[in-house]
Amino acid sequence: MYKVLLVDDEVVVREGIKERINWSELGLVCIGDCENGLEAMEAVDQLRPDVVLTDINMPFVDGLALTRYVLEHHPFTKVIILTGYDDFTYAQQAIKLRVKDFILKPITARELHKVLEKVTDEMNEEKRKREDLDSLKIQLNESLPLLKERFLERMVTSSIHHWDIEERLRYFQIMLKVPYYLVMAMDTDYLPEDHHNADKDLLRFAMFNVIQEVVEQEEGLIAFRTRDEKVIVILSGEEQEPLFDIAQKLAEQIRHLIESYLKFTVTIGIGRSCHTLNQLPQSYESAMTALEYRFLLGTSKVISIMDMEGHRTAISVDHQEDWEQKLISCMKTGTENELKATLQDIVHHYKNSFPSIQQCYIHIQKLIIYLIRDLNQLGLQEVDIFGDVNPITHIYELQTLEEVESWLFDCCRYAINTIIEQRDDFCNSQVRAAELYLKQNYSDDGLSLSIISKHVHMSTSYFSSVFKLQTGKTFVEYLTAVRIGNAKELLKFTTLKTYEIATRVGYQDPHYFSMLFKKTTGDSPTEYRQRCSAEKV
Repeated sequence: MYKVLLVDDEVVVREGIKERINWSELGLVCIGDCENGLEAMEAVDQLRPDVVLTDINMPFVDGLALTRYVLEHHPFTKVIILTGYDDFTYAQQAIKLRVKDFILKPITARELHKVLEKVTDEMNEEKRKREDLDSLKIQLNESLPLLKERFLERMVTSSIHHWDIEERLRYFQIMLKVPYYLVMAMDTDYLPEDHHNADKDLLRFAMFNVIQEVVEQEEGLIAFRTRDEKVIVILSGEEQEPLFDIAQKLAEQIRHLIESYLKFTVTIGIGRSCHTLNQLPQSYESAMTALEYRFLLGTSKVISIMDMEGHRTAISVDHQEDWEQKLISCMKTGTENELKATLQDIVHHYKNSFPSIQQCYIHIQKLIIYLIRDLNQLGLQEVDIFGDVNPITHIYELQTLEEVESWLFDCCRYAINTIIEQRDDFCNSQVRAAELYLKQNYSDDGLSLSIISKHVHMSTSYFSSVFKLQTGKTFVEYLTAVRIGNAKELLKFTTLKTYEIATRVGYQDPHYFSMLFKKTTGDSPTEYRQRCSAEKV
């Protein structure tokens, strides 16, 4: 919204204009009104209007003097003069002061609306041109370095005609030697987690500066950043073998400097050499493949594709099934230590087998699929273990096998705890059901561990251990406590004979009942009844 200031010594005129113009429709807002030019000067300085709509004939400071002041101090503010004087001299002076319009009173709201609409259109156009100009200036300052990086990235990732490459190298003043070329790819391992994204961008920029300083010490080298935040170095030389030596030396130097001064690590992949600029994509691809071996070898490494070739073997499918069985066994009955040992064995096997990275990903994904299948059989869903993360694709976000191991350990540990909780919940409910059944049927002299185990659908041995774990008592101890407790109540509040009470609480032999009662309470049934009667008195 553009701001408009009204200036007229007649209140009726000011109020009429404010009320009769649809300001919002024009994209304008009336920010105030003044009754003379002196007051208007102060308002212009404070409010910074885009448009000043003023009368000419006013006390203290007239409209032309106000216009002159606005022109000198606020050159981008538009001035529209309203006047009741049909005098060519005034018009001439207004034109010299670059007034946007000179309008004779009386003026209708429709006429003023057209004038304001015209001024608004002009301001919109001026704003667009200023924005375009600013944008062009920014592009001019930034385009060459950016275009240079995008050209270099395209040169190593796609096929470009030889003459086009050489023309652009000359345009960007890039000097490469002939006839051998080699690509190195560099990627950050971990950036500090407590840093904001802006800080991380700054660290990456600092890393690129370090790399550039090292690269500039050698001839025939160029470094640039890719759109996925990796740094690529192209090396060129007259001989092939020294080029590998230079690459190895520079890579180790860069890795050491970044770790020493920036306090984070990088992994560097060194590709194969090539004989022409058109073959740079093959060198780049091999450098990226070498960089991927970080997944097997770990972080903060310089990895040459030449060192990695010849080590690949296929991972045994039999082993794959073994790992799946061991892992799910840990889920069902194992401990966290057993889980950790199993995952360590899996990672150790992968590293010793030296598969291709793609092989490694495929077998880990198979392991995850087996795990999800078996956990489903245990009543757990994928989301219960892995959350909103897609576990099949998530492994591509992890840099090393150690990270995969740690992530799987956390997920599997959560699964183990969930299974244990579910098992505990089930056991708790079954023990509670057993307690209720026992309290309702304690008077049955045939009540046994076998009967109550069948009632809660558990094996006798497992129910016995779970019942002891949950209640702190064996089945017999718990049943005895319930029976003796009820017997105490009957002795205290009834006149039933001891043998009658024994039968009511599940004992057919009154002598056995009396012996058990004394062993449990320290009193015989008769002594307990007498003591309770004495206490009442």
